[in-house]
Amino acid sequence: MSTNRVEEKRFCKFKYLIHYPDNFDISKQYPLWIHLHGSGGRGEDTALLKSAGPIYEIENGRKLPAIVVAPQCYADTWFEIMEQLLEFIEFTIDRKNTDKSRVVLSGTSMGGYGCWFVAMARPQLFSAVIPVCGGGMYWNASKLKDVPIWAFHGKLDQVVYLTESEHMVTAVNNAGGKAKLTVYENTYHDSWTETFSNDEVFDWALQQRNIAVT
Repeated sequence: MSTNRVEEKRFCKFKYLIHYPDNFDISKQYPLWIHLHGSGGRGEDTALLKSAGPIYEIENGRKLPAIVVAPQCYADTWFEIMEQLLEFIEFTIDRKNTDKSRVVLSGTSMGGYGCWFVAMARPQLFSAVIPVCGGGMYWNASKLKDVPIWAFHGKLDQVVYLTESEHMVTAVNNAGGKAKLTVYENTYHDSWTETFSNDEVFDWALQQRNIAVT
C-alpha cells in the first residue's frame, strides 16, 4: 500500500482526515499523530483542516513516517464535545496499526487549549504533546509531569496571550515535569506556520516514547 495520501473518514459525529505514510503496511504498527485545529477549522468542510498543521505540511510534500489524524470540531469549541473527542482519540489509538508507545498530540489556538486539556485528562496515552498558542488549567498541570511537552507561542499574540503558555509550562516544570516553551519574538497569533514548518519539531516528537506502554 503506497501513497502519501490524505483521506476523509467519519467516526460517530466526527469527520476527520487521516494520512497513511508511504509504503503503509497493514501488518505493521506506526507512530500516531493527532492534531486539533483552531476555530477556523470548525464545521463540516474537512478541506479547512488542510490549511494548517501537520496535514498542511503533508499536502505540501512533507513525508511523515506516521499515521496522522485530524478530527473536525462540529461544535463551537472542543470543550463542548470533550467527552466525544476523548472517545474518538481512544478509538484512534486502539486501532491495530498504532504504536501505542509513540502517540503525539498537537493543537493550535482553540486546539491548543484542547491539546492541554486532553493531555491532562489522559496523560498516560501520549509520548509527546505540542500545544501551539494555547493555554489551560495550570493548577492541574502536575498530571503532565511525566509527559514530554514542547509548547510554542508568539510574543506579540493578542488573541491568546503568551502568559497562557508560560503559566502552563511553568506549572508543569514546578511539578517536576519536562516542558519547554519556544517564543517567537516577532510573531502574533500565527505561531503554527513556523512551528509545523520546522523539521526539528517533527524529529523531536517522533523520537519520544511512552515508557509506560509495554
